[in-house]
Amino acid sequence: MLIELPLFGALAPSFLLYFLSSIVLFVIADRLVITPLGVYRLVWHPPLVRLALFLCVFSVLVFATRS
Repeated sequence: MLIELPLFGALAPSFLLYFLSSIVLFVIADRLVITPLGVYRLVWHPPLVRLALFLCVFSVLVFATRS
């Protein structure tokens, strides 16, 4: 269930925490795994692949933690 969480005295949607954690996971995967392997040289539009990867990470986090 998606709820609102208290964050510094204000209520923040749980999507914010999913978003921030998916940014961290995406940056780690992008910098340490995907870029050194040269995966982006094999695709037509690297920024589009980066966006799709971020959306996949975000979706996995949201769907894995839903109850």
